[in-house]
Amino acid sequence: MDTSTYLIIGALGLAIGSFLNVVIYRLPIGRNIAVGRSYCPSCKTQLKWYHNIPVLSYIALGGRCGFCKTRISFRYPLVELLTAGCFVYFLRQYQLHIPFFVFSALCCALIVIFFIDLDHQIIPDWITLPGIMTGLAVSFVPGGIGIAASAIGLAVGGGSLYLAAVLGEKLFKKEAMGGGDIKMAAMLGTFLGWQKVLLLFISAAVIGLVVSIIWMLVSARLRKERLIPFGPFLALGAMLAIVYGDRLIQFYIQNFLRPY
Repeated sequence: MDTSTYLIIGALGLAIGSFLNVVIYRLPIGRNIAVGRSYCPSCKTQLKWYHNIPVLSYIALGGRCGFCKTRISFRYPLVELLTAGCFVYFLRQYQLHIPFFVFSALCCALIVIFFIDLDHQIIPDWITLPGIMTGLAVSFVPGGIGIAASAIGLAVGGGSLYLAAVLGEKLFKKEAMGGGDIKMAAMLGTFLGWQKVLLLFISAAVIGLVVSIIWMLVSARLRKERLIPFGPFLALGAMLAIVYGDRLIQFYIQNFLRPY
């Protein structure tokens, strides 16, 4: 791959990241994500085209609305840069072959889920249910994990969190795991297979524990409410499984499953 290809894919990632910002803002409040131009959430003024250039507009405007001067969240350029970074990484790993498109699309879904669950404590079925169907479908593609591995991944991913939800509700007498988390885990299982989905569970649990302890130490509101969404940790665990999963599984097999 030459430099121009990386630049084009990076620019495409920025543009798609800009659209993901629209999805993250509109989907939880029931607004159409495909119709209607962007506007400032504060003053409701419709933005000009040059206000929507990924990253560059944020820098040019000094991180403020071009009309009311209200500060714009750094999340907007962050989402754009994260998306572009994922696209470039997968291009480097897979070039313009099928895994590039599969993992880039999955990455977009994870970014949207991460921020929506962080803000609203919901994981939209609009993402996870089509994601399950997509994961099962791409398993048939030559070089994919295969339908058997995808189906087992679905069962292990969704079934494990469903079992945790049932046991947690019996132990704590309240909902311990949301349905959105269960469907998200099932979706990830269809793409990654059962081995990597177990790896992402371990990663998500460790990251979640560390972040939750720190968060509760610094946030009085969180100590009172004790509501910490699990979706963002599943998303982070999934990215670790995608990037390092094969190496970690191989390391485990070579070092712990060798015959003596």
